[in-house]
This record gives sequence, structure tokens and C-alpha cells, in this order.
Amino acid sequence: MSGPVLLPGDEGYEAECRIYNLNVPVEPALVVGAAGAADIQAAVGFAARQGRPVAVKTTGHQQVSPARGGILISTRRMKGIVIDAAGRRARVGAGVIWQEVIDEAAAVGLAPVSGSAPLVGVAGYTLGGGLSPVFGRSRGYAADHVRSLNVVTADGELRHVTADSDPELFWSLLGGKGNFGVVTALEFDLFPLTHFYGGGIYFPGERLADVLRAWRTWQSEMPEEMSSSLAVQRLPPLPELPEPLRGAFVVHVRIAHLGPAAEGERLIASLRAAAPALIDTVGEMPYTAMGAIHMDPPKPMPYFDRTTMLRAFPAEAADKLTELLGPDSDSPLVSVEIRTLGGALDREPAVPNAVSGRGLPFVLFGFGVGGPDQARFLSGGLDEVMNAMEPWADRRRMVNFLSVEEATDPERLSEVYGAERYLRLAAAKKAYDPTNMFRVNHNILPG
Repeated sequence: MSGPVLLPGDEGYEAECRIYNLNVPVEPALVVGAAGAADIQAAVGFAARQGRPVAVKTTGHQQVSPARGGILISTRRMKGIVIDAAGRRARVGAGVIWQEVIDEAAAVGLAPVSGSAPLVGVAGYTLGGGLSPVFGRSRGYAADHVRSLNVVTADGELRHVTADSDPELFWSLLGGKGNFGVVTALEFDLFPLTHFYGGGIYFPGERLADVLRAWRTWQSEMPEEMSSSLAVQRLPPLPELPEPLRGAFVVHVRIAHLGPAAEGERLIASLRAAAPALIDTVGEMPYTAMGAIHMDPPKPMPYFDRTTMLRAFPAEAADKLTELLGPDSDSPLVSVEIRTLGGALDREPAVPNAVSGRGLPFVLFGFGVGGPDQARFLSGGLDEVMNAMEPWADRRRMVNFLSVEEATDPERLSEVYGAERYLRLAAAKKAYDPTNMFRVNHNILPG
């Protein structure tokens, strides 16, 4: 091995296992800090001989199981980035995070289809589909723009996978999350962009009904170049937050427009008129600062979350959210957000993949911050919101938004993907991972 191999109690073991959600402790029997593809092949071969499951993480933003008795492969040391400016492509190692790609690509006037949190790993985000708050509605999912992947499968073989070389494995990897092997590198398209018109408007939470009503109507009239989301937030009193937001109850409307700034100004005029703003950061901004749209928390925390996808978001649904989350509620949730989808997110890419959720116009996601002692309280608040949206909800989900409970229930995953897509994924799983080695994840059962 080139990288470290750590047992419980070894110096560095806990740091290597630490993930974003502190409520999901990761406690494998062995940690392999992979420095390259050969280390991953050795770890997979060792796991096969011992009959142990394999977990994989870079930043651990969506680890769903403690991995007890298993082997954790940490890819964070695999940091290579190669930007092909002429071909408008990037080739990155498994340990690269989005901000690193964003900064490298920006130097040559290009940008990737990265997500709302630029500190997450490229590989895990992309294997789950990858929803961008800037490019999503105009370009589709990050997975739609992958050209090739290097993958160590359960037999220990390192494969260079393309749509031509291994069409079924390529289809399954992109949307199938971590079920089919350990990605060591991937290559994907970049797009010409250095600046865009975007940011966020924070309104007083007491004006939720007015803002939500205005946003619901407004978003239905927007072109594909405009992406938006709305979050109802009860922010903690953190010193890093500006004074108007510290410990405040707010409605955060997020904007990203790929057209001229003047056109963006015109398009959001009615939103700005919905209520007086506490803070308005919308303007022309560099893509390197795109994380400022959502302002996702950068540090690990203990939390519980739920998600659903909506077939529609009528006035009745907006009124129900206002009742459950508004100023007269006692909601314990830090944030409940609704993101607009549609546009290119509905269209199959030139090379199809397993990404679920196409054709659904909204995704609703909520989380509450607290430790295991608050599990019942916070889960109750999340369930109340999701159950209230049931009349407009679909059984399919975005894999990258799944909660721990949904991700670890194979029967539920069948609904998440839809029967036809799930059966195809299960067949690929049987072909490439018949013993279900890669099961410490959003697990698809073989066959």
C-alpha cells in the first residue's frame, strides 16, 4: 500500500472516518487511505478474500451506514486535476472536491456542473446525478456530461468505462451511486462561463406567505436560463452570520441566471417587490463564488433530514407549507427548501443514464439540527412536512437527497428509481457485484 492502513485506535483513524452528518458514526474494521488506483485494487481484493463489505468516501456528505465490520476506502488523497481547455473537459481524481475544479477551470474561462455546496466530492455527487443551482435547468445533471470513468469493480479489475466500452456499466454508474465499484477518476464536460447573475434575497420570515405566493407564480414563468429555490430557515445565532440573519427567521430566495445581468434584473423585479428585504446579494458574480447562492453550512453537524419530489406545487401546497413553517408555527426545523427543476433536467441526455426523477418539477428537502437525543422530536417535524405534501408527491426521488432511512431500505429504493429502472440496475449489480460487496451505501440488491 502507498497510503495508510488504519485500525480502530490507531492515530488518524477517527479523522479518516469523520463525515458531514455527525449522527452517523463510521466505525469500520479497517480504513484504507488510498493514494492511487492500485491501493483501491488491493483493498477490494482483501475485502473479497475476507467476505467484508466496502464503503467509500471522499468528504462523507452522504454516508448512510456505520460500516461496522467493513473496510472503508478513503479517496481524499487522490487529487489530480487535468483541464483540457481546447476540448472543454476536466479529468479528476476520486478525491477532488468541486471548489478545486471550479478554481482550475475558471483560469481558462470554463465551469463545471457543480452543486450548491462546492466543498462536496466530485465523484459521489456525480454518481448520484448531480443537481446544479446554476446549470441544472439549462444543461441537465452533472452525470449527463460524463465522458468516461475509471472504476475498480468487485473482482478487483480496474476498468476504463465509456458508453461504448461498457454501455450497461456506464449507464448504471451514473445514477446508481456507489453500487458498482470504486471510481478512481472521471472525465466530464466543462462549459464557457466565468460570471453569472445570481445570489440570494433574505426576506423576514413573517412575510413567508407573501414571498412564497409571489415565488410560486414567478418561477412558473421563467426561462430555462433561470434557476431558483426558496428556503424557510430558522438560522442559528452564529457569529459568522451578518447581524440581520444571526438567529433570525427568514425566507431565503436563491437566484442564478445565465443571461445578461440586465435581463436578470428585469426578471426578478416582481420577486424583489414581494416584501422588504433584509439582505439582497443578487448581482453579477464570479462562478468561483457560486457557493454563496445557497450558503450551505461548511462544517460537519448532527442532523436529520427528509426529502420528497413533487408533481405539482399548487396554491394549496404553498398554503400548507406556510401553516407548518410560518411565523405562527413552532417548527423545530432549521431549513425546508423547495427547488425548481424542469428544463434540461427533464430531458434524457444524448447518452442515457440511470438518474431518477426526470419529469418532476420540484424537489423538497428539509433538515433539523440535533443529536440522537432529539431524533424523535426532529423526525416528527420532518415527517409532518413531508406527510402534508403527500397529495402532490411522487414516489420517485433524487438519490443525492435521500435520507439515511430511505437509502438503506432496498424495497424503498425500488420506488425511488421506478420499477423499470430499478430492475435494470439490479441486473447490472448481479453482473458486476454479485456478492453485494458495495452495500454500505444506497444499496441495490443483485438481481
